[in-house]
Amino acid sequence: MTPGAASALDSLELQNVIAQCAACHGAEGIAKDVEIPNLAGQHDRYLAEQLRNFRSGKRPHKEMRYMSRHITDEEIEALAQYYANIPH
Repeated sequence: MTPGAASALDSLELQNVIAQCAACHGAEGIAKDVEIPNLAGQHDRYLAEQLRNFRSGKRPHKEMRYMSRHITDEEIEALAQYYANIPH
């Protein structure tokens, strides 16, 4: 995680957001369902952009639109860094 992302969110706050993602994308960013993309090892800029696109509705997906509706920019950056740094 980058220093900016780490200081923007405390560890517990980040873990709560990660737990929501893990329900579908797996605890280590590897989904158990072939229809759900793996997040581990994805590029951080790609992940952040896609989360913003889901949040805005630019990238349509019912579940991801719902899950990302209240996510902050700081949470997006922290999540992107977290999943990008997991080896796949």
